[in-house]
Amino acid sequence: MAAAEASSSKGQAWFCTNGLPSDIIIEVDDMSFHLHKFPLMAKSRKLHQLITEQESNHPSSAKIQASGIEEVEEDDEIAEEHCRITFTDFPGSSDAFEMAAKFCYGVKIDLSASNVAPLRCAAEFLEMTEEYSEDNLISKTERFLSQSVLKSIKDSIKALKSIEPLMPLSEALAIPQRCIDSIVSRASSANPALFGWPVTDAGTNDASTRSSLSKQVLWNGIESGGRRKSIPRGDSWFEDLGLLSLPLFKQVIHAMKEADLSPDIIESSLMYYAKKYIPGASRSSRRPMTSSSSSVVSEAEQKELLEFILSNLPLGKSSGSSTATRFLFGLLRTANILNVSEAGRDALEKKIGSQLEQATLDDLLIPSYSYLNETLYDVDCVERILAHFLAALQERNAAAGGDGGVARSPALMVVGKLIDGYLSEIASDANLKPEKFYNFALSLPNQARLFDDGLYRAVDVYLKAHPRISEAEREKICGVLDCQKLTLEACTHAAQNERLPLRAVVQVLFFEQLQLRHAIAGTLMAAEAAAEPGRPSAALGREEEGDGAIIAGAHDGSSTWRVAVRENQVLRLDMDSMRTRVHQLERECSSMKKVIEKIDKSSPHREQGGGGGGWRKKFGCKFKTQVCDSHESAVVDRRQGRVGVPQHQLKQHDHRHRE
Repeated sequence: MAAAEASSSKGQAWFCTNGLPSDIIIEVDDMSFHLHKFPLMAKSRKLHQLITEQESNHPSSAKIQASGIEEVEEDDEIAEEHCRITFTDFPGSSDAFEMAAKFCYGVKIDLSASNVAPLRCAAEFLEMTEEYSEDNLISKTERFLSQSVLKSIKDSIKALKSIEPLMPLSEALAIPQRCIDSIVSRASSANPALFGWPVTDAGTNDASTRSSLSKQVLWNGIESGGRRKSIPRGDSWFEDLGLLSLPLFKQVIHAMKEADLSPDIIESSLMYYAKKYIPGASRSSRRPMTSSSSSVVSEAEQKELLEFILSNLPLGKSSGSSTATRFLFGLLRTANILNVSEAGRDALEKKIGSQLEQATLDDLLIPSYSYLNETLYDVDCVERILAHFLAALQERNAAAGGDGGVARSPALMVVGKLIDGYLSEIASDANLKPEKFYNFALSLPNQARLFDDGLYRAVDVYLKAHPRISEAEREKICGVLDCQKLTLEACTHAAQNERLPLRAVVQVLFFEQLQLRHAIAGTLMAAEAAAEPGRPSAALGREEEGDGAIIAGAHDGSSTWRVAVRENQVLRLDMDSMRTRVHQLERECSSMKKVIEKIDKSSPHREQGGGGGGWRKKFGCKFKTQVCDSHESAVVDRRQGRVGVPQHQLKQHDHRHRE
């Protein structure tokens, strides 16, 4: 048996080449099948009825159009033809009828997940039942469907896809429901950890590219250009869900939710489907799209799909990697473009907020699509996401028996660095108002920042990009900084920063001196503790022993003593350099204090109680002026409540060094 091309009014013709002339023509769509009555009548009750009726009513040659039989006089084109039947809406089209015809002739047919469902519908239409003929097509397709296709989740999805145009008949046979039940039951036993997330940017698998991406970080440790990649973990059945139409996909998702499947499975299913039909949801779609990478759908269809996805996303935190968070940010961008409902957008922002610590700086840079927003990036959106993150932390802390506040945690510290990096990026926006920057910088609690170096960088960038703001606004912007949380490097930079107002510079200088004092005191304590490891608590009470006794004890002792002496000498050199720096800063602070006191005395509005109190209140300094006095008896650490080494002991120790 073979199919061949033939010129006819219906386009293509299909012949059975068994040496006998055909006595019936069956037309399905644009294909004409030249067949024989006997094999067809032996397997199909419907064809038997149609042929018998035509022969009994019209002994002469006639034409029958099935599903509504219509009699037409036959042309004299082919003399040997005695019957013609046309099927206008044959289930499965000409391909399914061809396989059914081959089955009638006893030819072996190859069943697969893609053709068994249409062929089952065709067999039902032709009434090829077991009662009419033994081992008929209905029983054959049913066995293959139940014993092979429905045992595999991927094959069940393919079979469900194949019956989309056959819905009235396939639903009567319960084929869609059986396929959906198979998908849900197989998915419930699958391990979601075996499947990767859908956002895997192609072309970044080589080691050099991964190395270069990993090095694209800001100075404060925030990732910028580098995006972490998910590793593909084999062919996933989630991708096959993208073959389904939206109505069928909705049925699958609803069945998953009714069966109480894992939220990870439902979320992964939604994400893979969104990747296929919403091009903007995947960051990889920034590259030119191909027909295989994404299916082009209309804006209305994308909005309908996105609304469905947002309404069915599990509310809890995703257990996946940062890839899931990045994909959620892609959905958020698309939601802003398509102007989805406020409820759907709020739910998505809340879900992102629950896992904000997995985001990167690139994720937060959401463009502003509203004409009402003057800034380049949507700062309000990121502010809402941060609020959701902090609220989730409070809930978890309260559930753990805390006071309901935001306790310091690794996630909070990561988000603190992330927000500081985001502030540095948006600070250069000329349209960002000082009040907006100020409020956003203060939205993080103090526990989120161990040091304020990242925040200082953002303030510096903002002052550089907005040179025309007033002095009061500059002081307000600098008010977000906690000078006690700046490192020595940041203090050194800030003390020489001409963009900072004088008030901020004064505070930075005082706290820089305070940190140097405590560094010297700590170095001294460490040096003497190393020299006397057996009695660290009495290190400061043995000043009269001198360096000679220490060295002699070191030679008499083990090698540990010799190492301690060498370390002591190195530490003394470090103390000398830091002591020189302290003296320089003290001279600068003394000069500045005299100038400020003169200004305060000359001011007609100075307060009662002397000039010192007036200038302290004017410049917002809450510490004593004695901090700059090198003859102060003790150094006070206001943050830790510890008293440092008295100054006269520092001088005595320095005298011992010179001896």
